[in-house]
Amino acid sequence: MERNPETGNYRRYLAYFGTLNINVLHLRKPWVTAWWSAAFPGFGHLLLGNQIKGFILMLWEIGINMQSGINKSMVCSFTGRVDLSKQVLNPRWVLLYIPVYIYAVWDSYRKTIELNKEWVLAEWERAPIVSFKMGGMCLNHLDKSSPWLAMAWSMLMPGLGQLYLRRIPIGFLLLAGWVGLMYFSGVAEIVLVTMAGSNVQAWYSINSQWALFLPSFYCFAAYEAYVYSVEYNKLFDKAQRQWLERSYGTLRPSFCRATER
Repeated sequence: MERNPETGNYRRYLAYFGTLNINVLHLRKPWVTAWWSAAFPGFGHLLLGNQIKGFILMLWEIGINMQSGINKSMVCSFTGRVDLSKQVLNPRWVLLYIPVYIYAVWDSYRKTIELNKEWVLAEWERAPIVSFKMGGMCLNHLDKSSPWLAMAWSMLMPGLGQLYLRRIPIGFLLLAGWVGLMYFSGVAEIVLVTMAGSNVQAWYSINSQWALFLPSFYCFAAYEAYVYSVEYNKLFDKAQRQWLERSYGTLRPSFCRATER
């Protein structure tokens, strides 16, 4: 008798379906998740599906980075003002920043290796994949999506690609984060002023402390949407294959008896 993954009879599952999100196990490269954690602590954990830890590390990165002045110091270093880069740093906060930053990189690398092992075992156990979930306020289902379209939506506005894939929590987190970063950095104002033809005036309104978060935030949203779209498509194929195997297995005896007659 087939066991239902909802009952907990299987030790590992390739995917968990909720009404607001789909969390999936798949093979990842440890150095990729470590790199994203280095670019922005929390991103590596979001890639692994550890969303709560990822959210907290992201808030930590923004809060401690702003207090320590690391981004502002980096901008001063890039522009050749080395003496000023030392002055804007707050050593009290920098010492609190370094250990957690190193931990985020190390933990995402270690966790990726462990989850790759779990993926191998989950593939071997072949637990059924639930491809539909409905609740009173929301429903979720597994279908084919376009990775390039998901990435394009996230490039238009970070978070939209995740909403396209029905990854509601992380989608609205990235959307809200992008709106906040654009507002506090003044980049939205710069775009408007530049479109009006006043390029020199535009750069005086930028807040470099906030603006330095934007590149990694923008690139991660596009990359994450593309990767999960690809993995959801693979999961859809596996779910279809499981269904065909179960249906064929149950229909085969009766079909053979009918042909023998």
